Amino acid sequence: MGTERYEMMKEIGSGNFGMTRLAKDKVTGELVAIKLIERGEKVDKNVEREILNHRNLRHPNIVGFKEVYLTPTHLAIVMEYAAGGELFDRIAKAGRFSEEEARYFFQQLANGVAYCHKSGVCHRDLKLENTLLDGSPRPKVKICDFGYSKSALNDSVPKSTVGTPAYIAPEVLKKNAYSGETADVWSMGVTLYVMLVGAYPFEDPSDPRNFRKTIQKIMTVSYSWPSYASVTPECKDLIKRIFVADPTKRITMDGILDHPWFQKDIELAMNPAPSNSKETKMGWFKKLTNKGKAAEEGAPENLQTPDDIIKIVGMAQSVGGAPKKGGKELDDVDLMSTDI
Repeated sequence: MGTERYEMMKEIGSGNFGMTRLAKDKVTGELVAIKLIERGEKVDKNVEREILNHRNLRHPNIVGFKEVYLTPTHLAIVMEYAAGGELFDRIAKAGRFSEEEARYFFQQLANGVAYCHKSGVCHRDLKLENTLLDGSPRPKVKICDFGYSKSALNDSVPKSTVGTPAYIAPEVLKKNAYSGETADVWSMGVTLYVMLVGAYPFEDPSDPRNFRKTIQKIMTVSYSWPSYASVTPECKDLIKRIFVADPTKRITMDGILDHPWFQKDIELAMNPAPSNSKETKMGWFKKLTNKGKAAEEGAPENLQTPDDIIKIVGMAQSVGGAPKKGGKELDDVDLMSTDI
C-alpha cells in the first residue's frame, strides 16, 4: 500500500497543515483525497488524535477514513473524496438557501454529528468549510477535519479556545472546562443560520473582521433576522433554543432531533429511507444515527489498528524515521483559527 498504491493528481486544498491532493487508487480505481503533512514538528499529538478519532468514525455523513502511510517527506492521510466540494461554496454561489434546502443539509449534518457524539467524539470546529458534499444530484453531507476533535474515552475534558470565531459558543470563550458536544450544537446553529440568511449571526456586516465585536455579540447572544429572510416561526424557534448562552439550558442534540421543524421531510435527506409505514420517521432516523455505534462495525478488515497508526505517526515526527518524544497537547496552547 502507500506510495505505490496511489497515483497523485491535482491539489484540491491547502492550509496550515500542508496540502490535500486528489489521487487515484490503482487497485480499485477509486478517487481519494490525500492530506499531506510535512514530517517533523507539524506531526504532533494533535495530528495523532485527529487520525485516531477519525478512524473510529464510520458513518454515511462523515468523510471515510482509509489509511495513513509515510513518504520520505510527508505523513499521508488517505480519505474518501467528496467531489461536491464545500457546502460553503454552494451557499456563496446561491447567496442563501430556501428553508427546505437548508433543512435538507442540516438534517444530514445533525445525523453525522449525533453519531459522533454517541461514539464519544466532539468535533469542536463545525463550520460550512468542514462540511463537504459528495457530488451526487441530491448531495450527501460529509463532515470532515477532526483536527480539533476530542474523544471522551481517550482525551481530557475540553477547555481550550479552539475553532473559528464566528462559530464559537460563549462557554468556549471563557477558557473553563466545557462540554464539546454542547458547543457543537451552537456551531450547528450558526451553520443553519448562515444557510438561511447568507451571513453570520454574530458578525457586524459593516465591520466583519472585527473579532472583538463578534465575540462581544456572541457573549450577549445578540443576533437578528433580516427582513429579506423568509423563515418560519418553527425554524426561528429551533435557532432560538440553540442560541442560549448558558450551555445547561441550550437544546440538546436529542432535542434537535425531536424538534417539529427538524422532523419535517426527513426521509428526503436520508438514505436508506424508512423500510415500512409502521416505522416512525424519528424512530428510523435515530436508528440511522446509531448506525455503526460500535466503531468497528462495518469496518473493512484491513483497517489499520490504533497501534499501527500511533507507530506511523511516531515515525513521521522525524524525517529520519525515529519517533520524537513529547509533542504539544492542544490544551497546552491557546489556539483560535481566524479563518472566517
